[in-house]
Amino acid sequence: MVDKVEKIWFDGELVPWDAAQVHVLTHTLHYGLGVFEGIRCYGLSEGGSAIFRLEEHIRRLFDSARICTLPMPFSEAQIVEGCLETVRANGLDECYLRPLAFVGSGAMGLGARDNPTRVAIVAWKWGAYLGDEGLERGIRAKVSSYSRAGVNSLMAKGKIVGHYVNSILAKREVLAAGYDEAILLDPQGYVCEASGENIFVVRDGKVATAPLGSSILGGITRDTTLHLLRELGVPVEERTIARDELYIADEIFMVGTAAEVTPVREVDDRPVGAGTRGPISAQVQERYFALVRGNGVPEERWLARV
Repeated sequence: MVDKVEKIWFDGELVPWDAAQVHVLTHTLHYGLGVFEGIRCYGLSEGGSAIFRLEEHIRRLFDSARICTLPMPFSEAQIVEGCLETVRANGLDECYLRPLAFVGSGAMGLGARDNPTRVAIVAWKWGAYLGDEGLERGIRAKVSSYSRAGVNSLMAKGKIVGHYVNSILAKREVLAAGYDEAILLDPQGYVCEASGENIFVVRDGKVATAPLGSSILGGITRDTTLHLLRELGVPVEERTIARDELYIADEIFMVGTAAEVTPVREVDDRPVGAGTRGPISAQVQERYFALVRGNGVPEERWLARV
């Protein structure tokens, strides 16, 4: 359950939680055309707090809107400030933020080009998405029977509301079977991503992740992880990954804003390596949690101080 906070940023104003409502004929509710982001704010080790890589997240929000031909009624700078205002107004030191741009009510045809774009920013307390135990011990994953859509079927680089039906079906399928997370293959049968995370595979001290030109979302945490691996001197390459490479991997870990850096201890009932969090996963995880708290960031702009 999402813990209720006092204020939500809605169409440029901070409004009470209960006042942030829309009509049942809101176009996105029916057809799924909308864009969103997931962002985290962390307490800094030096004191205070900061939203991690806020500018990059909002840039991707606007990229997603451009991909879907969704006109944005605010500038990137206004949405960045709206995120900061939302955290401040609710007195949150650590939280998860959800900016959402969606097609409002009006016409109900599929085009509906004259309907207004509505924008909301919500913040709430959210712990480890795949569980604190998962962060330490690793999670159990299963390759889903659902595939990720091809690059020219749905626009993979947009974080688009309706795309997540694919992820929801995959997630519900594996949860019902007793697993923690789904892994989706692309239409060619290569490893793509999890229901909400990018995937990294370790073998003989080398790390591989699916290439940006494939059906993956270009994750902000994925980009951060690539930076950390290079900083740690770990060889990493972006390439296609066959399904059976998951079964012979020494380590696998998933990354995303919600999941942060979560090891995988089992895939399709096969233990990954020793069946525990591996050394490279542990290094990346430790460095990531230090980074988001302001320790050794490569660029100050990665921290939007509240």
